[in-house]
Amino acid sequence: MSTLEERIGILEDRAAIQDLVAVYFRASDDDDYALMAQCFTRNARFEASGFEDAAGRDGIVALIKAARAGMGQTVHTPNYVHIGFTGADTADGMVCAHLELGLGEATYFGAVRYIDRYEREDGRWRIAVRAMKVVHIAPWSEATSSLTTALNVRWPGADPLPSDFPRARDG
Repeated sequence: MSTLEERIGILEDRAAIQDLVAVYFRASDDDDYALMAQCFTRNARFEASGFEDAAGRDGIVALIKAARAGMGQTVHTPNYVHIGFTGADTADGMVCAHLELGLGEATYFGAVRYIDRYEREDGRWRIAVRAMKVVHIAPWSEATSSLTTALNVRWPGADPLPSDFPRARDG
């Protein structure tokens, strides 16, 4: 059995990772790229369905900044964070979130999952690997049916795609 100090340390680490997730979303919505950079380890990797991958803190920030250049206002809302510690300074996580994105002349609504690996670097928890996977996304005008079709990933200017998490159906 772990000591009280060890158990408190795990709770503190869990809170720090949850705060990290919130800071990343706030930095995204506020276009605060200096703050966003601090969310990632120096050698982090980032991948997102439908986008190019990026490596390194600066490369990731450049990718996100370029993607956000054509966006209007955004709202990233983390719903919950699952965290599993794999070592004293490492953890895996999944962040389930909803997005509202101003893209072109439309507002898009969607849900994503971030499959993360966290590492403690320079005494702070940071994102070492982030893979953004899309559950669904569509313009608000199509959101009423975006969960009722197999092609429920509808980025502007692209052909509809299936979810990264299609629902398994019996028979």
